[in-house]
Amino acid sequence: MAMFVHLTASANAARIQRSGIRAASHGRDADRSRGLYCFPVLPSYTLTHQWLRELSRRSGPRGLVAVHLRLPDDEPVTVGQYHRDPAHVTATEAVRRVAALPDPRGWEVFVPRAVTRGEVHRVRPVRQVTGWRYFPGAHGTAPCTCSGCRVRGEYGSRRLRERRPHPLDGPPPAAPVLLRQIAAAGDPGDPEQLTRALHWFGLRRRGPVDQLARLADHPDRDVRMALVWAVGRWTTPGVAELLHRLAGDPDANIREAAGWNLSELRS
Repeated sequence: MAMFVHLTASANAARIQRSGIRAASHGRDADRSRGLYCFPVLPSYTLTHQWLRELSRRSGPRGLVAVHLRLPDDEPVTVGQYHRDPAHVTATEAVRRVAALPDPRGWEVFVPRAVTRGEVHRVRPVRQVTGWRYFPGAHGTAPCTCSGCRVRGEYGSRRLRERRPHPLDGPPPAAPVLLRQIAAAGDPGDPEQLTRALHWFGLRRRGPVDQLARLADHPDRDVRMALVWAVGRWTTPGVAELLHRLAGDPDANIREAAGWNLSELRS
């Protein structure tokens, strides 16, 4: 049996001890299957719990706990660095590959299913100062303040943005201003102007879904992809219907992005 550790919020500990770990995360492979992330238990405590500080940025007020789980040696998993396509291997092979690395920081194992109560070995507290933040080797590197890297409401984030403003950081222009820019782009519209306006719409929490829906038929795939990511996190009524429409797009990447955003809306 291969031993792994899964880091999760302390609030989940009692539920995990009762019924196991839910398949709540999406994998990084092409199937985007649901499951959970974990890491092999290595002799080094620091490497085993290396993801703790990064995950603690979003964990809640009571911190994280470590859930040790045992998986069959032939259990299908994926393994790889967080920013690269993972390899499909068995649980034993994943442990072997990670243990053989000279520097396994940033590596992760994904189990494409839920973990049962019987597979949970134990749940225990961990030191909340272990590991790296942002990315391995980030210490001494100036943090990025773009909308994709920053965490809304994170401690010190406002002062950081004031000290290191990013050209795409916002705040976004008002919705009427962006709609005028889209209208000025013409029909069907200049792709560069439209994607720029949709970028700013993506920084908003709500928006005019009905006035942007026509862009789902734009001949340029970059515009349609930008539309998916612009409206994907909105709470405006009509977003789900627009994403369903984009989920039937001729482009496979757009269909995948629309499907992923739909699953996030339901979760």
